[in-house]
Amino acid sequence: MTSYPVADLEGIEIQVDIEYGKAGTNGRALRLDLLRPAGSQDQRLPCVVFIHGGAWRTGSRLHGRELHIAQLARRGFALACVEYRLSQEALFPAQIQDCKCAVRFLRAQANALHIDTRSLGAIGPSAGGHLVALLGTSAGINELEGDGGWAGFDSSVQAVVDFFGPSNFLAMGGTHNDADSPESQLLGGKITDFPLRVRAADPITYIRPGHLPPFLIIHGDQDFTVPIYQSELLHAALKKAGGDSTFVRVLGGGHGRFTEENDPPNSQIFEMTYQFFERWVKEG
Repeated sequence: MTSYPVADLEGIEIQVDIEYGKAGTNGRALRLDLLRPAGSQDQRLPCVVFIHGGAWRTGSRLHGRELHIAQLARRGFALACVEYRLSQEALFPAQIQDCKCAVRFLRAQANALHIDTRSLGAIGPSAGGHLVALLGTSAGINELEGDGGWAGFDSSVQAVVDFFGPSNFLAMGGTHNDADSPESQLLGGKITDFPLRVRAADPITYIRPGHLPPFLIIHGDQDFTVPIYQSELLHAALKKAGGDSTFVRVLGGGHGRFTEENDPPNSQIFEMTYQFFERWVKEG
């Protein structure tokens, strides 16, 4: 593992290409990058896992270096930016199995990485929002653990920030039901033809009283890619099960980054995110 300062992310250092597990029958390496405040290598920091978006078929863990997310590292957190197998390489549940493997790795290597994994946070947008929500609701579901490595370590997370992630595929309707939709490509067939397979991929499926971390769910009311009611459904199901869930509707917000013109503005949304992790991860 190497560590170097990044010029355009002042005050942050990154350990790059950390192998956290092996994927599939060919055993290819799965990697993550670890962002942390400069000069903190000997400090045990609270940790948040970032899962990137991209409709499960594009995207990169490098998205975690974008300013909004990377600011967590400036504020005293370690930020683990995780790659996972995309849908062209492997069908679901490979994606969540990889994410759970990364969480197990962080716990197994907490001393070497100088992170505190007693309470782990998870954050992701869009497809990443789906996967972090699934991390939050599916603790203890053996079918989603996979065999990438670090068996015996806990894959649960203790706080989830879900930015506009899908939660109930068959409720999305429209082109999401097409054979070439991201959801269908993720599951290996037109989703309306495989309701049981779809149910296994929905974060809502696994919601159980007493097994839920706190959630912060943020969604724009002008999101025409993942309809806002996907977050409304998740929030309602979490609350019904007695979970601690906060839902933030962003007025004028589309699918992707929010701006200072939205209500609440982007800067306030980041502060909400930071305060959420400060409460549930750093203090938890």
